[in-house]
Amino acid sequence: MDTGFTDYVTERAPWLRKVAFLLCGDWHRADDLVQTAATLLYTNWHRAARAGNLDGYARRTLVNTFLAEQRTSWWRLVDLRPADHDPPPASRSDLESALDLRAAIDLLPPRQRATVVLRYFCDLPVEEVAKTLGCSAGTVKSQTSRAVETLRGLLPTESLSTPEASA
Repeated sequence: MDTGFTDYVTERAPWLRKVAFLLCGDWHRADDLVQTAATLLYTNWHRAARAGNLDGYARRTLVNTFLAEQRTSWWRLVDLRPADHDPPPASRSDLESALDLRAAIDLLPPRQRATVVLRYFCDLPVEEVAKTLGCSAGTVKSQTSRAVETLRGLLPTESLSTPEASA
């Protein structure tokens, strides 16, 4: 039992950490989420190993761990992000645009953030996201729509005219 678990977690830990980071926005907290999810995965390894989709099982465990943590009073007490946690101003570089998006995603409510991460980063279909989050496909669609609309409002739009184009 331990060998299969160890092999799986060793191989998939970087991927789980990326998903956790996208959910919570902090690498240290992402490590904690992965550790908690891995512990839960280990305690249920007999069930997880029989799952048809082990990555899906691990992903669902990770997302449920994140969402459960968001509901606790502990998280509200230790959220060290400033109240004026706004996305940085827009820029033209890909790296800075990615940072803008990361900061905007961080401002989404937890379930919308989980929906966006599962739909667009993990590239899951609506039905799989609904299964992972334990809700209906319609809820996933509405959460995704709200999240995308919020992101559009938070992210600055690039002007169609550039200095080079007007010269």
